[in-house]
Amino acid sequence: MGKGGMSVDDDVEQQNMAAWLVGLNTLKIQPFNLPSLGPHDVRIKMKAVGICGSDVHYLKTLRCADFIVKEPMVIGHECAGIIEEVGSQVKTLVPGDRVAIEPGISCWRCDHCKLGRYNLCPDMKFFATPPVHGSLANQIVHPADLCFKLPENVSLEEGAMCEPLSVGVHACRRANIGPETNVLIMGAGPIGLVTMLSARAFGAPRIVVVDVDDHRLSVAKSLGADDIVKVSTNIQDVAEEVKQIHNVLGAGVDVTFDCAGFNKTMTTALTATQPGGKVCLVGMGHSEMTVPLTPAAAREVDVVGIFRYKNTWPLCLEFLRSGKIDVKPLITHRFGFSQKEVEEAFETSARGGNAIKVMFNL
Repeated sequence: MGKGGMSVDDDVEQQNMAAWLVGLNTLKIQPFNLPSLGPHDVRIKMKAVGICGSDVHYLKTLRCADFIVKEPMVIGHECAGIIEEVGSQVKTLVPGDRVAIEPGISCWRCDHCKLGRYNLCPDMKFFATPPVHGSLANQIVHPADLCFKLPENVSLEEGAMCEPLSVGVHACRRANIGPETNVLIMGAGPIGLVTMLSARAFGAPRIVVVDVDDHRLSVAKSLGADDIVKVSTNIQDVAEEVKQIHNVLGAGVDVTFDCAGFNKTMTTALTATQPGGKVCLVGMGHSEMTVPLTPAAAREVDVVGIFRYKNTWPLCLEFLRSGKIDVKPLITHRFGFSQKEVEEAFETSARGGNAIKVMFNL
């Protein structure tokens, strides 16, 4: 949990349990001490928490990129809940409010924060990113300004989905998606799908989704992809697959989102995108890649990256409220909050298959 783990009165502590990552492939539901409630904080009863690929990665390897789990850590960061208590200076929320929770606490003092790019803050405290505890718990304490009241027609599960959806929204902003932008999406996993939904909400007229898996492609098609292309993992097939992508799109690729982040997907993205277009690297499958940058540069194809998101929750909630985006079909599996169900939920998410988003209902 972003605020840390200081003690608070016993009656709350006796009730508060959390899912701790205590070792390789080992999760345990154990007591979780809440910090004191600051004047600008709220205490939240968690109701919906989704499993992210990074959560699974920490479970399986105890690390994600350069972040290494060195001591037991509470897992989870896609979340929504109900306000139970507010700090003395909180004016915007009251007990009983349903809220979606932005999981990162930035410093608001560094140059990145002052310029509004707080997602790049070097001192960011982000749920379930070592050494910061996450949100798969009965209750958490969090800054009120990072809790966003849900519209009446938006469920708590949808509120928890604002976190992955924020990745897609931020990517679309970085790539300047609009009504004249034809889009190619590499990868039909959860992030590829929310990026597709976001691109459509931003006005993209044609969207083609590419993947190696038939089931994921069928899901993308059912969620509104104009066309789908099944590809191989063989980098020798890129030239032929790019021809196929161009044929089904029927126009030039203005923006490609690589939501996988492998040598093959990035090579395809750079090759398929038309001169003057843009490639947005969203997925981080490989920490290093060998890709044909020189030919892409000669065609003035811009490459941009994204890291998490900034100022996305209000727009995500408006997309959900208005019906421009429907994330409900992405939630394929639901589990309760018991030791057995926590283990089963993470196993289900790790297996993949027909699982897209695995959600805990607390």
